[in-house]
Amino acid sequence: MKHFWVHFLFILLISFNSFAQKPDKPTTSEIYHDLQKLNFLGTALYVAAHPDDENTNLISYLSNQEHAHTVYLSMTRGDGGQNLIGSELRELLGVLRTEELLAARNIDGGEQRFTRANDFGFSKHPNETLKIWDKDKVLSDVVWAIRNIKPDVIINRFDHRTPGSTHGHHTSSAILSMEAFDLANDATAYPEQLKSTSLWQPKRVFFNTSWWFYGSQENFEKADKSNLVKMDVGVYYPELGLSNNEIAAMARSQHLCQGFGRMTERGSSDEYIEFLKGDKPANNDLFAGINTTWSRVKGGEAVGEILYKVQDNFDFRDPSKHLPDLVKAYQLLQKVEDNHWKTLKSEELKNLILECAGVYLEASSESGTTTPGSAAKIRIEAINRSAQNITLKEIDIIGASSKLTPNVALANNEEKNFEISFTVPENTDYTSPYWLNEPGTLGTYAVNDQSLIGKPETPPAFSARFVLNLAGADMAFDKPVVHRFSKPDKGELYEPFAVLPEATSKIDEKVLIFATDAAKDIQVKVRAGKDNVAGSVALDHPTGWTVTPSSIPFNIPQKGQEVTVTFKVTPPHTDSEGKISPIITIGNKKYGKELVEINYDHIPRQSILLPSEAKAVRMDIQKSGEHIAYIMGAGDMVPESLKQIGYQVHIIDPNDIQKGSLDKYDAVVVGIRAYNVVEALKFKQPLLFEYVKNGGTMIVQYNTAGRWASQFENIAPYDLTLSSDRVTDENSEVKIVAPGNALMNFPNNIQKSDFDGWVQERGLYFPKAWSSEFTPVISMGDEGESPTEGSLLVAPYGEGHYIYTGLSFFRELPAGVSGAYKLFANMLSVGKSEVKKESNVKG
Repeated sequence: MKHFWVHFLFILLISFNSFAQKPDKPTTSEIYHDLQKLNFLGTALYVAAHPDDENTNLISYLSNQEHAHTVYLSMTRGDGGQNLIGSELRELLGVLRTEELLAARNIDGGEQRFTRANDFGFSKHPNETLKIWDKDKVLSDVVWAIRNIKPDVIINRFDHRTPGSTHGHHTSSAILSMEAFDLANDATAYPEQLKSTSLWQPKRVFFNTSWWFYGSQENFEKADKSNLVKMDVGVYYPELGLSNNEIAAMARSQHLCQGFGRMTERGSSDEYIEFLKGDKPANNDLFAGINTTWSRVKGGEAVGEILYKVQDNFDFRDPSKHLPDLVKAYQLLQKVEDNHWKTLKSEELKNLILECAGVYLEASSESGTTTPGSAAKIRIEAINRSAQNITLKEIDIIGASSKLTPNVALANNEEKNFEISFTVPENTDYTSPYWLNEPGTLGTYAVNDQSLIGKPETPPAFSARFVLNLAGADMAFDKPVVHRFSKPDKGELYEPFAVLPEATSKIDEKVLIFATDAAKDIQVKVRAGKDNVAGSVALDHPTGWTVTPSSIPFNIPQKGQEVTVTFKVTPPHTDSEGKISPIITIGNKKYGKELVEINYDHIPRQSILLPSEAKAVRMDIQKSGEHIAYIMGAGDMVPESLKQIGYQVHIIDPNDIQKGSLDKYDAVVVGIRAYNVVEALKFKQPLLFEYVKNGGTMIVQYNTAGRWASQFENIAPYDLTLSSDRVTDENSEVKIVAPGNALMNFPNNIQKSDFDGWVQERGLYFPKAWSSEFTPVISMGDEGESPTEGSLLVAPYGEGHYIYTGLSFFRELPAGVSGAYKLFANMLSVGKSEVKKESNVKG
């Protein structure tokens, strides 16, 4: 159960400080709110495609006004998006966005589920989406979700009847939901699932429509609404001290990497859902005609008789008085035959029992990480803050063979502390996102364990099971083992307790570009997962490449400490590419994983284990110029990539730009979405244009039209109109329409083959109109569409050159696409002679 006033205070007072791992500490008003939800036996499933697609207003309303068990099923984890707060992209972005979804659900009261679908990037049509996703696999996951969640009501965020009008992932989510609505109750559909779940037929399915889908507010007001259900989702919850739209805005604001930080809102607000299929409700009640009382469950009347009475007579001053009745209701609930409702409501009721009793239970590890075979020490805290008689009988660490039997009475407000030590079993799985453990396809993650499919996170390796005797009955309560600690500048913090390898390795540069056949020193960082780790590291490398020495020994005395070893890598004389992978040997064990940690204040720390490797590319590449000024935007790895081919890249703060301060640079590159997120560019634009006019080269990468940080008269020295045009097929045909232009010839000759091997997309947010001063250099288009020439535009301005490009260099360069490197080098070299410009910039 979720506790909103506490979260609201967290947001106001400690700036989103990783509350997702903090234990709930509810007020009595929140306990009463949880009791209301306990006494509602109805479920709603909300279906969409990505993190941040969900309507938090409606999810919060269903959870907190209707009191329904509300679940958001996101087809993907959002790997294909961009990142406004850091450099994580692809699978790391998917992990970040997963946690942001969980943070949102922690506020709006919903739960979170997923399918195995991978967000491979923008798709223009569901036909493409469903082909890449492998429709049958993802459809099976939606059926699996419905059979397990057993929703009475399904609400689709998007319209299944309008293919090609929006993101293909969006429409596909609705198509799959509509098909699964029927298949979930079909015994011939995915029969293997029925070994661990059961058939289910939802009552009705809706489409969460709005004026946007009608083209305008005026069109929507004129539309026939006889098939629509209308709800005012701006209701106020006195017991929480918040309105529904305030809660929804706070939940929405958890999607920080997508730039969805929002002001809270208040007041009446209407939502509409269109009835699509099933049993049409007779009024504006989504659950009309559905029994949502305890009587819907055989044997549930006796449970409800107790719990309704507790709700009607709830003691806000001392909720512990209800403990005997709550325990009696729990015992009766265990006799109910309906396993679905018994499991779901037993957990809710157990949480309510602890809340009413004021019982706090915690299992905290001494360290944030451990390794298989290592000793772990767990601190146990237990306290009863009520006058009820409660005995702590047992503490059992689930996942390890360790148990205490204190059998002590928990006197009112007297803290009891214990320690449990155990050896982490050698076969304990590492703590890492389960969907990344095996290589997947472009469209789907590889998850072979059916029980994991749909879960938002990898289950914790260890939990503490507390057996308490309350009101004369023994009950077990499971709490995940966490790591609790404090920092002077942040106070008390909670993190997951992670199981990691005893050693991991890392090559900082994920792409190693060899522009000549000269050798390079390649550094490998080796990190210890425990004290006193000794072994050796070698580099696995492609045929034709040479690495010396063959291996390097290391000895690391302290856990968490890193050492760096250096290999000399010599490429072949001719073009070649492959993977270079560090292999650590410790005794008879080998390790080849890199540890990546994601740590932001609004989510818990994440430990991700990925293959430790770098892409090595030998290619002939020429360049002119040396010193590049880079203005960061929404976060990318282009600067690191440019350093790989010999440029000295200087990250500059736009606020520091003064008249003439840019003249020492060979080019100025503006990072992705910089004009969307960097306010200062509005004031520095004249100085940037003056730099170009005086002979400089300015390259502006893609920006999102209409989402400016400030109002810009123009981001270019000439008229330039951005659009949402994009080419999503990374293999789409590219034509060179200005073969004589310098961008195609100096210092590297660009051919159509240089556009082979691109990843995820060609580019996005291409200009749709530009002044005659611009020269379009290439054209491209997705199948069935007219080619666009706006992906790469160059214009002379004064003595210099201005380039605007929507090509996705921010994806291609980190992926080691050789043609992208050659083209970017040409862009940086435009207007320069073969003799490198002398520069007074200090390296």
